[in-house]
Amino acid sequence: MATLPFRDINVHSSPSHYAFSSPSSPGAPTLVVDRPSGDLRLHDGKLLGSKRVSSIAGIIGIIKLRLDKYVIVITKAQPVGRIKGHMVYRVAATEFLPLRERPLHDADEDSYLGLLKGLLKSSPLYFSYSFDITNSFQRQAHADPAVPLWKRADDRFFWNRFVQSDLIDFRGGLNTGYGRHPGGQQPELDPYILPVMYGMLEVKNTSIKGNPLTFILITRRSRLKAGTRYFSRGIDENGNVSNFNETEQSIILNDHASGGLGGYGSGQNGAATGPPGKEVQVLAYVQTRGSVPVYWAEINTLKYTPKLQVRGVESAIPAAKKHFAEQIRIYGDNWLVNLVNQKGREQCIKEAYEQMVDYLVTSPVENVQGDQITSEKFHIVEPQQARTAYDRLHYIYFDFHNETKGLQWHRAKLLMDQLEPHVIKHGYFRGVDMPGDTGRVEVRRHQTAVVRTNCMDCLDRTNVVQSMLGRFILSRMLIDLGLLREGENAEDDQAFEFLFRNVWADNADVVSKSYSGTGALKTDFTRLGVRTKQGALQDLNNSITRYFLNNFGDGPRQDAFDLFLGTYLPADAGIGSLLLFADRRPLFIQAIPYILAASIFLIFVGCFTRRSVDATVWPLLFLLFVSMAVAAACLNFIWTNGTLYVNWPKLNRLPQAMESYQEALNSVSHNPVVGSFVGTRHERGKSDARLLGLEEGKKRIE
Repeated sequence: MATLPFRDINVHSSPSHYAFSSPSSPGAPTLVVDRPSGDLRLHDGKLLGSKRVSSIAGIIGIIKLRLDKYVIVITKAQPVGRIKGHMVYRVAATEFLPLRERPLHDADEDSYLGLLKGLLKSSPLYFSYSFDITNSFQRQAHADPAVPLWKRADDRFFWNRFVQSDLIDFRGGLNTGYGRHPGGQQPELDPYILPVMYGMLEVKNTSIKGNPLTFILITRRSRLKAGTRYFSRGIDENGNVSNFNETEQSIILNDHASGGLGGYGSGQNGAATGPPGKEVQVLAYVQTRGSVPVYWAEINTLKYTPKLQVRGVESAIPAAKKHFAEQIRIYGDNWLVNLVNQKGREQCIKEAYEQMVDYLVTSPVENVQGDQITSEKFHIVEPQQARTAYDRLHYIYFDFHNETKGLQWHRAKLLMDQLEPHVIKHGYFRGVDMPGDTGRVEVRRHQTAVVRTNCMDCLDRTNVVQSMLGRFILSRMLIDLGLLREGENAEDDQAFEFLFRNVWADNADVVSKSYSGTGALKTDFTRLGVRTKQGALQDLNNSITRYFLNNFGDGPRQDAFDLFLGTYLPADAGIGSLLLFADRRPLFIQAIPYILAASIFLIFVGCFTRRSVDATVWPLLFLLFVSMAVAAACLNFIWTNGTLYVNWPKLNRLPQAMESYQEALNSVSHNPVVGSFVGTRHERGKSDARLLGLEEGKKRIE
C-alpha cells in the first residue's frame, strides 16, 4: 500500500525552526524547516523548545521571494464529496509562515505577498489525501497504487509542483538538508507532499430513471502557460498552450461508499465497495480545450475589442509538433474542433490554425461540406495516407456563431452529427474495481481518442459544445449498460437533466472566471434551456466587468500566476533597490487621469453649486467650459493612446505589449502639442526596461 499524505499536521514554531508532525502517526518523523535558512531535515520524536502554533490540513509548498522564504500551509479545507469512498476537499484558507522571525519588508516583497495571497484566496484548489484527482480514471487504472500519491500526479495538473520543489528535491536527495539515508533518498517525507489541483470538481449522488449512480465532473487546469485572457494566448516554444483544461465526466455505479460527507468512509484508503454480487463500475469520458496552437496575441488598447496579431505560423511548427505529440501520446487520436468565426477579425486565427494542421498532416486532402444555411459549415482536414504520428490529427471547423445565431442552439447538433461516428468508435473508459482493498481496476474498455475544442477564449462556445458532447456520451454509456433502451436519452429524466445542466454551467463559470475574471456568458440558457431578461443583464454585467478586469486588473493577476507557478523568480537584492511595481511612465502620462478626474469634479461643482440670484454667472460658465474642454482633451488622449493606460504584467514583460507601448509612447513624444512634456528619460519600453526585465525576471518551469 502506498504512503498517503497526512490528514492532520501540527505546526510547532520556535525562533530557530518550524516543526511539522502528524498526531495520528506518532511514529513518523517530524519535518523540520530551519529558520531563516530554509534547510530541511527529518527528526525522530518531538523537538524541545518549540510551541504548538496551529493544526493544518496540509503543506502547499515553500516559496522564496526577494527577502525571505515562506511556508504556505492550508489552514482550512472544506469537504466537497467522495469519489469511490475517498474524500475530496477544497482549499478554503491558507497562511504564509515567514522563515525570518522578524520579517523584512519593502515595497516589492509586500507586493509579491499581496499577489500570492490574492491568487490563493480566489483560486478553486482541490486535493485528496487518498485519491489522485490530477489523473483521469483511465490513467489511474494503469498507475501503480503502491507509488506515493505525489509521484503518481499528472505533472500538468500538479498545480503546486513548483512551490513543492524544495520538498521534492529534499525527498530525492538533491537538497542541502540533512539526509537520513546513505543514498540521499528520504521516503519518510512522502506524506508531507500534497498535490493540489486547480479547476472544478463536483460529485453528485443521483439517479437516472430509477438507477442510482454517482455523477462526477472534474476540470483540471494546466499549470503550464497558465495566465489571464489577453495576456496568455496561443502556444509557447515548449509546446504548451494557454487555457489548457482537461474535463472528465464520469459515472460510478454500485458505489455505496461515496454517499455523504461525514467521516472517512469505508473506502478511505482503498477501493469503494458495493453490495454483494454487484461490481463497482466506473465509466468516464475525457475532453480537452486549449488555445489555437500558433504564435498569436491580442493587444489591449482600451478599445472593447483588442488588436489581434498572428505573430507566426511556420515559426510555431516545432512548438505545435511538441504539443500534438504529447496530446497523441496521452489521448490517442485528436479530433480538433475549431469554433472561431470564419469572417471578421477571427478569420485570421481560423486560417492560421488550418495552415498549421496542413503543415502537420501528411498529404492532406481537404473537403468542404455546406448546406443551405451557410456557404461553409464544416471544413475538414484529413490525411490522405497515414505516414506520421501527426496523421492522428483530425480537424473539423464549425462556424458556431453563424450556425446558432438567434439562439438556435439546436443547430449545434449539426456538429454532433459530424462527430458522432468517431466518438462512438473511439469509445470511453470503463473499469471495474477488483475484489479486495487493492485499489486496482480491471479495464474493460479504453477511450482511444479525445475531442479538443477551441474558440477564441476557449470559454463560452467551447462550454456549449463540451456539454453537448458530455450529454451524448452519457446516454451512450447508459445504453451500453442496459439502463436505457436504444433511442432513449439521459435528458428524458427531467430531474437529472436539471442537475446535469447546472453542473456543466458551474463548470463553465469556474473555467471562465479562472481565465477571464468573470463567469461564463449565456449560462441562463445552459441552466434553464431558455434565455431570460435576468440572464441578459448578467451577461451585460459580465461583459462590462471583463472589459475593466482585462484592461486594469489582469496585469497583477498574471504576475501572481507567474510568481506562484515559477515562470518568474524574484532576484536577491537589497531592500528597496528595485521597486519593480513602481509606475515608470513619464509624469505627464501619469498625470492625465488625475487631470481628467479634477475636471469632472469641477464640472459637477459648477453644475450643482447653489448661487445667489444677483451673482455673476460668466466666471462659473467659463470654468465649466474650460473644465469640459480639458476633460474632453484628456478623454481623447487616453482613448487614442490606450496602450499607455493598460495595467500590463510587470514581472514577465510581453513582447507584443512592449512593442505596442513603445509605439504609443513614440507617437506621443513626436506630438507637436504634448511631445515636449513627455521626454524620454523614463520610457518603460526602452532598453533599460528590457534589461531590467531580463535581469530580474528569470523563467523556470519545473
